[in-house]
Amino acid sequence: MKAARYPWRKFKDRLMQLVMGGCAMLVIAPLGLVFFHLVKSGISAVNWQFFTHLPKPVGEAGGGMANAIIGSLVLLGEAALLGVPVGVLGGVYLSEYGSNRLNFWIRFSADILNGVPSIIWGIVVYALVVIPMKGFSALAGGLVLGLMMIPLIMRTTEEVLILVPNCYREAGTALGISQWRVVVQIVMRTALRGTVTGILLALARMAGETAPLLFTAFGNRFWTHDLTNPIAALPLQIFTYAISPYDDWHRQAWAGALVLLLMVTAVNVGVRVLTRDRMTEDP
Repeated sequence: MKAARYPWRKFKDRLMQLVMGGCAMLVIAPLGLVFFHLVKSGISAVNWQFFTHLPKPVGEAGGGMANAIIGSLVLLGEAALLGVPVGVLGGVYLSEYGSNRLNFWIRFSADILNGVPSIIWGIVVYALVVIPMKGFSALAGGLVLGLMMIPLIMRTTEEVLILVPNCYREAGTALGISQWRVVVQIVMRTALRGTVTGILLALARMAGETAPLLFTAFGNRFWTHDLTNPIAALPLQIFTYAISPYDDWHRQAWAGALVLLLMVTAVNVGVRVLTRDRMTEDP
């Protein structure tokens, strides 16, 4: 009886392996298609001029996106100045301090904020910052990205700190170390790699945001040295070029999308490098 059923069980096992393998390939296929299409459409416009020159006047071929690339880095730097310390310290509070009831509502609020569409963030900052300042600015763009980073980094930091064994905290307390020093010198140092990973993932997500920047940073075709003025950003430049009627701008839009995707991929590769040792050391 058992021998007669063995071929059927083996067939079902093979079939399920094929189904799961096919599902895995379906997950990977979109990334491959995106890379292939971006390389095919944009690699011809990726050259030294693309990284070092400003955009050409409307209708004129050539130019680059140097201002947009630098502008994206400036906006991410501003966002990190706000989002990283507030998010990390908020995660520490949720993990190490506070009451269960208060922490529940903070987590609940953070989870809701993580689900708020980015365009709503842009509208809110537009109403609270851009209108009172009477103009778009790099400060408003960095602010909206920083606000979007806070709940993401806070929840990631909390989850990483929770994974630190309680015996580490108890050992520090038994040695007479104050709680804040135990948190800073033992808990946070142990979870440093995971915390940095969460920060990098948040920055990678913010690097591709476009909708909130339309209401705040707005974009600029020139170099911006004053943070109270509009500033260029790679997603904004891609959007502007993609909806234009000029073929050369379309090629540069594909090139900008390719560069942006490579930047995000580089960040994710860095995350894998940071977490590689920890993953191999776990039992």
